[in-house]
Amino acid sequence: MTTIEQRLARLEEIVARLEDDPMELAAALALFEEGVACLREAASTLVEAEARVQKLTELADGAFDVAPLDDE
Repeated sequence: MTTIEQRLARLEEIVARLEDDPMELAAALALFEEGVACLREAASTLVEAEARVQKLTELADGAFDVAPLDDE
């Protein structure tokens, strides 16, 4: 299983290669597709984490309550 940190690191590698390394269109498109997949997986992981945080907001008495995260 790949962690979000590994996905983001791979995405950074892909961006650097696309910016700095001249390559054929087919190779660039393949890297771009991989980058989009990494980005989608990372975004999905963040959405799941946000949902977990919302579910596990602890109240002062030790009970748990569902509360949305602040947008800021």
